Amino acid sequence: MNEHRDPPRPAPDALLAEAEREGRGRLKVYLGMAPGVGKTFAMLEGARRLKAQGVDVVVGLLETHGRKETEALFDGLEVLPRKAVAYGGHILQEFDLDAALARKPRVLLVDEYAHTNAPESRHPKRWQDIDEVLHAGIDVHTTLNIQHLEGLNDVVARITGVRVRETVPDNLLAKADEVELIDLTPEELIARLKEGKVYAGELAGRALENFFKPGNLSALRELALRRTADRVDQQLVGYMRAHAIEGPWAAGERIMVCVGRDSAARAVVRAGHRLADQIGAPWIAVNVERSDAPLLDVGARDAIDDALKLAEQFGARIERLVAEDLPSAILAHARRNNVTQIVIGRSSKSRWRRLLRRSLAGELVRQSEGIPVQIVVPEKTVLRPLWRWPRFPLSWQAWLYPPASVAAVVALGFALKFFATLPNMAMLFLTAVFIGAARFGVRAAVLTALLAFPLWNFFFTEPYYTFEIASWNDLLTLLVFLIVGVVTGLLAGRVRDQANAAQARANALQTLFDFSRRLSASATPDALLHAMVLQAHRLSKAPAMALLPGASDLEVRYVWPPDDALDTGAMAAARWAMQHGEPAGRGTSTLPSATWHFRPIRTEKKTVGVLALRQAAGDLPLRPEMLQTMDSLLDQSAVAIERLTFAAEAARVEAMTATDKLRSALMSSVSHDLRTPLTTILGSASTLRQDGTKLAEGARDELLLAIVEETKRLDQYVTNLLNMSRLEAGEFKPRREWLDPAEVLESAAARVAHRAHGVSIDTRVGPGVPLLRVDFMLLETVLVNLLDNALKHAEGAERVWASVASQGETVKFEVVDDGVGIPPDFLGRLFDRFFRVQRNDSKPAGSGLGLSICKGFVEAMGGTIEVKSPVQQGRGAAFTVVFPVEPQPTSKLAETETP
Repeated sequence: MNEHRDPPRPAPDALLAEAEREGRGRLKVYLGMAPGVGKTFAMLEGARRLKAQGVDVVVGLLETHGRKETEALFDGLEVLPRKAVAYGGHILQEFDLDAALARKPRVLLVDEYAHTNAPESRHPKRWQDIDEVLHAGIDVHTTLNIQHLEGLNDVVARITGVRVRETVPDNLLAKADEVELIDLTPEELIARLKEGKVYAGELAGRALENFFKPGNLSALRELALRRTADRVDQQLVGYMRAHAIEGPWAAGERIMVCVGRDSAARAVVRAGHRLADQIGAPWIAVNVERSDAPLLDVGARDAIDDALKLAEQFGARIERLVAEDLPSAILAHARRNNVTQIVIGRSSKSRWRRLLRRSLAGELVRQSEGIPVQIVVPEKTVLRPLWRWPRFPLSWQAWLYPPASVAAVVALGFALKFFATLPNMAMLFLTAVFIGAARFGVRAAVLTALLAFPLWNFFFTEPYYTFEIASWNDLLTLLVFLIVGVVTGLLAGRVRDQANAAQARANALQTLFDFSRRLSASATPDALLHAMVLQAHRLSKAPAMALLPGASDLEVRYVWPPDDALDTGAMAAARWAMQHGEPAGRGTSTLPSATWHFRPIRTEKKTVGVLALRQAAGDLPLRPEMLQTMDSLLDQSAVAIERLTFAAEAARVEAMTATDKLRSALMSSVSHDLRTPLTTILGSASTLRQDGTKLAEGARDELLLAIVEETKRLDQYVTNLLNMSRLEAGEFKPRREWLDPAEVLESAAARVAHRAHGVSIDTRVGPGVPLLRVDFMLLETVLVNLLDNALKHAEGAERVWASVASQGETVKFEVVDDGVGIPPDFLGRLFDRFFRVQRNDSKPAGSGLGLSICKGFVEAMGGTIEVKSPVQQGRGAAFTVVFPVEPQPTSKLAETETP
């Protein structure tokens, strides 16, 4: 029975790599072992072939070095003009990046991939210019010599005796879409050099004596062939994984490089990179610090940061660990990450420390089970002597404490002799040692113990005032004191260092916690940016600024201190950081001449803004641990900004939805309430025009009356729309005057009396109703709308009551019907615009504007309106309008005022 197997699928990482290349130009590198092998010549020949096929090919920058056969290949190719850059009293001709991006050809030729750009350029290196061109979707062909790869820098220096200064990260060659090796035998290259085809005159002779030796060229050729072979293997494996072709490939290998604080750290990183590159394995660069170790000095931190930065350029994943037992922590981390090989440098401790203390490399070799450990030995390892004078980077207070404290203990001992007999001074001296350890650290405590040892012997052991020791017992006592003092100082100092390190980490966590609380309390983008900039300023001790995208460019949204601003160069770096989502400006490889350091505020999908920190000339560089904390703050800020953006977008969508609903309601209302009277008017007018002479007089009067009634109805509807628009625009100002409420009520009842078909309207006026200072027309419109609403929509109503009465310091109007009432679910929305009560399956009648206009008019005049249903016995609805009573005028004559 055959076993069913699922068809092979492409590897996810291969598919991801292909997806990341979408929209990006292709990079082709012409690789050679040395200058003069014909890289530029081969690149031009390839360009001419593409040109003959109709491809748009442009020369961005090429160096012919006076070679005529190379210059002849320029014919027929478009060449971009170079950019003149002034530097050191000279004019340098550099590659014009902006011109290439503006021209945007299909293929661009740019020579010398490892070239260093002139100062004040956008990028320090030409490979960074090319990377920006690739991001613009332009294919690039370039040239590179094998000695310019950073990972081979040490190897090339050993082979040729020359250390190359211009290098490119090795991962750039690995990411190239195509690598073409231009190969010559050493004999052929030397012959070309002698013929003057590489260098001219004396320069060729010096090159033959130094760099262009047969042995050097053979070694460089082997490096180029090996690197190209590795590149071909990587391409083959990538193709197989992307197309789900089953077959053997090197999988599972993983390298871990341990980075220390000594000068050999960079050499260890390069060795680990070469090993990982040779076997095609991913690798990790790890720095492990003891949790109980004192804080590192500036030199040690710089050595670690430089080595980790170099590893990151080589494509390693960077990790920092904190542990008490370094060997156990390293091996545990290696096993968790499926590491197959560990690379570590040999310790440079002195011989005494090698004898007395275990070495990290030795412990890793002893404890590792199944994980090979490779120990890197630097080229020139000078063992430290058996003894050297210790270096104590102490403050002046720490230097002063040992002699001062010991002198104080000696003085105290002499003073106590007059009052009591001291059997042993050791406890007093140990107290001084302990205080020194707790206050100034291990070194101060050890110095105190070493200083106390001879002074105790001199002043407090017989024979006095001499360093002679009278008995073996005294010698043993002094030695025990010295050992106990040193051990006490070490332990107390270590506890102090652990407390300081723990406090520093706790402060960082507290900073993140406090900032997260401030972000959660920030309800607006301005409040959020304010919190972010202030926190960045406190953390970095430097001026900080937040920039967000505006209508056409980045806009400064918040800055602290407020008087800082960005110049043109800094603004260019800010735009680059925003566009590429990577740090730019001072302390980076992009526009490092800027006076500000820019870090993007990124979410998973996009960059939402930029944080700027001012770094003027002479300022200390931003520490990596501070930048790590800063990135955590920016990640939280990005999430908060995205949250506010989503909330604003949701509110906008909700408003648009409400607007759409209102628009639909308005169109429905207009289509019904305008069409109905217009249909009646049109029908009546057409009948009168066509058959007017044939109709009886009574029929003609009915048609004319219908036209008048429907015109009034149409006018009322248009008036309602106009009044609603005036209320929403805030342009409505009532014309207030003193009037009798009873007159307004009677007038409104008279206006709607002719609409009361089969429904009686009963008006009631209470005794002693005071005058109101309101707008007569508005109040009458409110009452007319309420009465009209009761007549039209009070289903089953037989009677409507309209009343006005005095109630304390108010006047209350009430319109009540005895219909079926209003469903309780609709009472809260009854005064909303375009809301209409729908009963059963019938279509709601009316425009839904009358009650909304009533509410607007009443509130504009200082009153209130409310509805209650049912009124009695489960039926009816009551609308109540209440106005406050103002001090009455001395005359009953109306006094008109316009506020």
